[in-house]
Amino acid sequence: MKTQLLPAPPADSRSGRPELRTGPRGPSGSQYFVAQHRRRRLRADALTVTAWSSVAAAVALWLADGGATVIDSAGSALTALGIVAGLTGMDLVLLMLLLVARIPLIDQTIGHDRALEFHGKLGKPSLYLLLAHGLLIAVGYGMAEGLDPISESVALWVQVPDMWLAFISMALFIAVVVTSLAAVRRRFPYEFWYAVHLLTYAAVGTSIPHQFSVGALFAEGTWQRWYWMAICIATGTALLYYRVLQPVLATSRHQLTVSRVQTVARDVVNIEMTGRQLNRLTGSGGRFFVWRFLAPGLWWHPHPFSLSSEPRVPGTNGEGSLRITVRNLGRGSSQLLRLRPGTKVAVEGPYGLFGTAARSREKVVMIGAGIGITPLRALLERTPFTPGNATVLLRGHSEQELYLSSEILEICRSRGVRLFHLTGPRAERSPHSWLPEDAVRNGHNLAAYAPDIADSDVYICGPAAWARSVIADAGRAGVRPEQIHHERFDW
Repeated sequence: MKTQLLPAPPADSRSGRPELRTGPRGPSGSQYFVAQHRRRRLRADALTVTAWSSVAAAVALWLADGGATVIDSAGSALTALGIVAGLTGMDLVLLMLLLVARIPLIDQTIGHDRALEFHGKLGKPSLYLLLAHGLLIAVGYGMAEGLDPISESVALWVQVPDMWLAFISMALFIAVVVTSLAAVRRRFPYEFWYAVHLLTYAAVGTSIPHQFSVGALFAEGTWQRWYWMAICIATGTALLYYRVLQPVLATSRHQLTVSRVQTVARDVVNIEMTGRQLNRLTGSGGRFFVWRFLAPGLWWHPHPFSLSSEPRVPGTNGEGSLRITVRNLGRGSSQLLRLRPGTKVAVEGPYGLFGTAARSREKVVMIGAGIGITPLRALLERTPFTPGNATVLLRGHSEQELYLSSEILEICRSRGVRLFHLTGPRAERSPHSWLPEDAVRNGHNLAAYAPDIADSDVYICGPAAWARSVIADAGRAGVRPEQIHHERFDW
């Protein structure tokens, strides 16, 4: 293991105190970051209340419209339960779509990773509620008409014009949820999972017609009809704008073109791009973009990568360059190692909270492994801190796996950052198993490298299993969950 500790930070020549670096709204300091964190928590609480209020509103409007007054038998009670299950399930589906619409308010409040996590957690409940909706409706209607559930379902298919769309919608929802299960998803390439997941939009689209055409549930002039029309239109508009229109506008605005592909190490390259108005992307270090390289066989494949260097904008109109660093981790990324200069690039983003907006403390600890080191290099350029209040730990099996380490070294020297290189085989059967074996043998843990870590924001970027070990070690060192910022490297 090689451990490197940089010299003490420079002092301000006028006061003898460490030089203060400024943040986006003035000098960095604990009060600013505490206030920022408080505002973000308030927004998160407001979003949570709004989400659950939408579910309550769906049921409340049905009750206000006299929905419960028709319950006079076992069959009508089951039908009523089926309606409530359907209303609740559909509301949850719309919430799921909003969570993946990449709406800036959501992305900058809870982050892309947590939005996807909540999206995944709502998948099974929404499916179960929609299945219950179909079953309870069939049983309830069947009891009223003296038919078994299967015969009633066939009758609904034949007699109700839009009902066949509801059955197709249910089949699509089942396909989406089943293919999202981790055990199933690992068996297929990302492209297959992504294509199947797009069926969510088809499932929602085919489920809507029968809601408005069956019975008097959403009769014209009722509050229920206006409510559901409003949330369906709002959800569809958000998806079209943030998932389709904004990426098109960003691609047109920045006009990115691959200018150079430079080998960094075996199976690792820097992809440099030139473009316009790149000043609008500065300060995005650590956050990720979705890149599409418009070349044969590549244009349809989205690549989520963070910047490995802040945009350089020396020209007028924001003309300059930016860079990502890519490692060959599979069929998709391997093709990028052979990109040709002149290739046009479509871009979406930036997304995520792996940046200054997530800060809650004045001190910072950054921990990266392998290709996960490269987003830290860009984050290190711009995130505000005073010299001496930042620590960087780079982990790899060898020095060759500490990608961009020489660039990081120069930044750390200029900004007064403590830097450690941690190399060697990992420690087995140890609570600090993310560390090299000899470090653990010498009694080192995370707090040994960053004594103030309990009062720091901790940025962790690397392979999922390794990152879980670091997060657990940070927790043992007294780091609270809201201080931990983790960039996932899986889908």
